[in-house]
Amino acid sequence: MKVIIVGGIAAGMSAAAKLKRSHKEAQVIVYEKSSHISFGACGLPYYVGRFFDNPSQMLARTPEQAAKSGIEVYVEHEVLKVNVEEKNVQVKNLKTGEVLTETYDRLMIATGACAVMPCIENLELENVHTLRSMEDGEIVREKLQDSSIKRVGIIGAGFIGLEAVEAAKKLGKEVVVFQAGDRVLRNVFDKEITDILEDEIREEGVRLYLNAKITALAGKDKVEQIITTNETVDVDLVILATGVRPNTDFLKDTGIEMLENGAIVIDHEGKTSIEDIYAAGDCATVPHLLMKKTAYIPLATSANKLGRIVGENLAGKNETFEGTLGSSCLKVLHMEAGRTGLTEAEAIKEGIDYKVAFITDKNQTDYYPGQEDISIKLIYDAKTNVLLGGQVVGKKDAVQRTNVLATAIYAKMTTKQLGMLDLCYAPPFARTWDALNIAGNVAK
Repeated sequence: MKVIIVGGIAAGMSAAAKLKRSHKEAQVIVYEKSSHISFGACGLPYYVGRFFDNPSQMLARTPEQAAKSGIEVYVEHEVLKVNVEEKNVQVKNLKTGEVLTETYDRLMIATGACAVMPCIENLELENVHTLRSMEDGEIVREKLQDSSIKRVGIIGAGFIGLEAVEAAKKLGKEVVVFQAGDRVLRNVFDKEITDILEDEIREEGVRLYLNAKITALAGKDKVEQIITTNETVDVDLVILATGVRPNTDFLKDTGIEMLENGAIVIDHEGKTSIEDIYAAGDCATVPHLLMKKTAYIPLATSANKLGRIVGENLAGKNETFEGTLGSSCLKVLHMEAGRTGLTEAEAIKEGIDYKVAFITDKNQTDYYPGQEDISIKLIYDAKTNVLLGGQVVGKKDAVQRTNVLATAIYAKMTTKQLGMLDLCYAPPFARTWDALNIAGNVAK
């Protein structure tokens, strides 16, 4: 059996490795457009902020290591076209320009996503960068160490944008953030949580512009200003973090079912609408544990898990992915936040009869150093009190409590059970009634 995998980052290499372990005789070929495989882009903001110095720490494996396990990896090779009738792909060697055609028995699409370029004039000016690839990281890291770069403008207040805030602040830069919407992380957290994060951003001296309508960048050769409909702000460097879109343009003539944004629709086995073609990762949807339809939630965790399942299914099995909860987290300066399951906005969209509880408590005892406020929001079924979603924000231990909520939602626990859940207690870590217990008991 001959399997071609298009894309060798998270989902692609996870599938390739599992396939080769499950079916040692299979010929596994991976084509990757960039010069790296198994690259963890989540580390980029911390690399550019010099939290660590070795970029190879973001690479889980090299092409040479993959080759030792019997996987044929071709970096700097771009798949231009897929012929689903003839079961072949057209591949361009980006180093030589040569184009070849390769047949397959089964195919996996794992091409990830690329940065969305906003409709703003003069994006071609120097010192305007995205933060998506290893090359992006090297460039931005070098620029942030330049003493002439004093003020950094970040366009977009999602995960990458807000993590880039911390990177720039750590290197002593003044930071301004522009968000087109009325709050940060609108598609991830509800307003109670984003209000707290916005307060943290402003308290740390970051100028945050919400509902910002940016029309253009300005400057002679290098960017010097960000121009909005209301004002002009001086900057020395701009980081574009306005979201991502699936890398699936090359599949438009294949008939593969996609969402409007180009995300490939898959089922619980990772199958697409075309026989013998699978997909996973940021180029595809992901089955959701609580939503009626598959969702587009580009996360490394889901990419790796679905990649593993697709690898088994490429080998002839029928393994299924139960579904994601969209569990995700981030650090915003001194604050950390996590979410899992449905937000209130998603519960409304799904037509669920729900209730919410929101509390602010303490993360630990007051007599041990480190006590901080911690806020928790629960979304739960109005009739059964079964947990549907949870969000936690605070300066210490918010994310690990989110992990507890993910487990509770997966297990279909009720708010009453959460209120009496036997959680660990010691003065440095919690109070005798943990904040999660308090939240569960408040939710009636």
